[in-house]
Amino acid sequence: MYSKYFTMNFHNLLINWYLRNKRDLPWRKTTDPYLIWLSEIMLQQTRVAQGMPYFFAFTKEFPTVFDLANASEEQVLKLWQGLGYYSRARNLHKTAQYVANELNGVFPENYAALLKLKGVGEYTAAAIASFSYNEAVPVVDGNVFRVLSRYFDIESDIGLPATKKEFTELAKELMPKDNPAIFNQAIMEFGALQCVPKSPNCLVCDFNESCAALQKKKVAALPVKSKKTKVTNRFFNYLILEDALGNTLIQKRTAKGIWHNLYEFPLLEKDEIVGFDVVTKAVQNDIFPCYTIIGIEECSETTVIHKLSHQHLHIQFWKVKIAEKIENGVITSDLKNFPFPIVIYNFIEKQEINC
Repeated sequence: MYSKYFTMNFHNLLINWYLRNKRDLPWRKTTDPYLIWLSEIMLQQTRVAQGMPYFFAFTKEFPTVFDLANASEEQVLKLWQGLGYYSRARNLHKTAQYVANELNGVFPENYAALLKLKGVGEYTAAAIASFSYNEAVPVVDGNVFRVLSRYFDIESDIGLPATKKEFTELAKELMPKDNPAIFNQAIMEFGALQCVPKSPNCLVCDFNESCAALQKKKVAALPVKSKKTKVTNRFFNYLILEDALGNTLIQKRTAKGIWHNLYEFPLLEKDEIVGFDVVTKAVQNDIFPCYTIIGIEECSETTVIHKLSHQHLHIQFWKVKIAEKIENGVITSDLKNFPFPIVIYNFIEKQEINC
């Protein structure tokens, strides 16, 4: 499609920019597939600045895939707490067990085999294959979509599967086959630091003389993505039971969906934000009919809004004091040992539980 000179010019400009501007990131100093896999899973839908502390924490606690495999799921979820998209952590743990126990700790050494690992999609498999094994397979993520769509003025809808194939083929054509790893790192970094989603500084861009979108004043309009994510609003009322000894009650979310296998307080979910009377009636008649309720009070005046990718959770916390002792209750001071969704953990940490 493009001449050899054109592709060489493109990747040379890109790689030269990268060598001058790349960030000093720990996973770029290794070809160990375990460490690269760990970083790539963590950086899915997560900013580098947010993921970095977790990478250091995991590599300290689990320096090898065997260490991660031998950990309990609860340990993994606790260490992952706050990073979000917890299915990534569960898949990470299962894949570590598979690699350790079925593959003797050796990661698959090519793109096709890496794709078979749980939680490893096309992007992650391409990253590991190129960074660890120098396989000439391009990575295509949001950064790559943005860079290529602007540079070549491609208006294909990136929400469609066919567009992913189109961009993959283009990236592969541009990639130097003798050094795919640095090309993949460079194009992702360029999208993250230079060709950013909003208001990129095109005046100082190495490609400003040849970027089609810049010449046509279309930078802000690309890439095209028509598919909108539908957001659902949910309304959670967390009930913090407290007996005379100061013990409380927590439960594990075992149902599929958000926060699977994390802990939470007993939950009253409604269709809208509710007040004291609705909560009191539900607590006394439906949720804790076996307890003698001494008092109920809301722990904060404002509703916490916790935004997930497809859901906005409107969360209220209520203290429910009872006369009886809670069987299998948890001492309040021990709560931080359990893996909670970060919004609940933050509530506990602020000691609002003692409202």
